[in-house]
Amino acid sequence: MNKSWLLALIPGALAVGIGFFILALFLVKLVWAWTIPDLFPGAVAQGLIAREISWYTSLKLAILIGVFGGMAGGSRQK
Repeated sequence: MNKSWLLALIPGALAVGIGFFILALFLVKLVWAWTIPDLFPGAVAQGLIAREISWYTSLKLAILIGVFGGMAGGSRQK
């Protein structure tokens, strides 16, 4: 394999990975704002649950979802 081809592939793969990461954060924020006020309207009105979350909070939730997803996957033995 030609090294120049590999060096061109790495930044592209990194850009795609960052794009998916930002898309995941956006989806977590969107799903929160879409579902939580409908599920818990009284708690949102009283200020017990946030109507919208910050980007940092969506990052923490995305990491938590990833950890739970990894634990749920378990080990797949043949």
